[in-house]
Formats: sequence, C-alpha cells, structure tokens
Amino acid sequence: MMKKHRVWLGLTMMMILAMLGSSALRAEDNSTPQQVFDGMRQSFQADKAKGVHARYQWELSGPNGGEWWIDVNDGTFKMGRGKIDNPSVTFITSDNDWVAMSNGKLKGTWAFMTGRLKVRGSQSIARKLDEIFP
Repeated sequence: MMKKHRVWLGLTMMMILAMLGSSALRAEDNSTPQQVFDGMRQSFQADKAKGVHARYQWELSGPNGGEWWIDVNDGTFKMGRGKIDNPSVTFITSDNDWVAMSNGKLKGTWAFMTGRLKVRGSQSIARKLDEIFP
C-alpha cells in the first residue's frame, strides 16, 4: 500500500513540475506571435502544399495577441493580420501559448487536451499545418 502511495505522489509531482516547467519556459521566451508568423513564411514547404486548399485563422488573446490568417492554395500561400472569410480551421489560444507551441516548448496535443488551445473546423486540415509549415 505504501509503495502505491509513493508512486502516485511521484507521478503527481512529475505532472506538477512539468506544468510549472512549461510555464517557466514560456515566460523566458521573448518571441512574439508576429515573429512566429514571420518565421513561418521562411519554413513554407510548397511541395507539401500541392493540392491543399486551406484557410487558417488564429485568434490569440493576451498583450501580443490579435488575429492572423494564412490562405494555402495548391502550393502557394498568402498571410496577413485580421480575419479571413470562411476559415477551414480556427485556432484559439493565448499569445504566449501559441509562441510556446511554435517553439516546441508546449505540445499542441497537451494544450488542446487541457483547454489552452481550441480548434474549430477541420481537424485534418489543422493537422496539415505542421507538414506545410514545419
């Protein structure tokens, strides 16, 4: 019984430390969402976007938040600030969480499961984003 209790406490502490750790990492990252989107311009993979027609929308809260969009159209893309008509998928999160996800310091799956990231629209198109903009 004592061993099970210690294992449970150990797992609980690991989860707490992991959550605190990701918060600390986010706090240390001085990147802004605009810098992330600027970096995405450089990472675009036209070959992965062939045949893809997708409209991505971001709604980011926080002091560096705002709205951004990307329109992928058969191997090309356009990007801007503001809203896009009829998005295929909309990502709703905070500015800090978006930067942390983009820099690999916060897993998108974890953010989604814990409610820190909301995804409206096509899940398959949402997953395509990582292939098109690695």
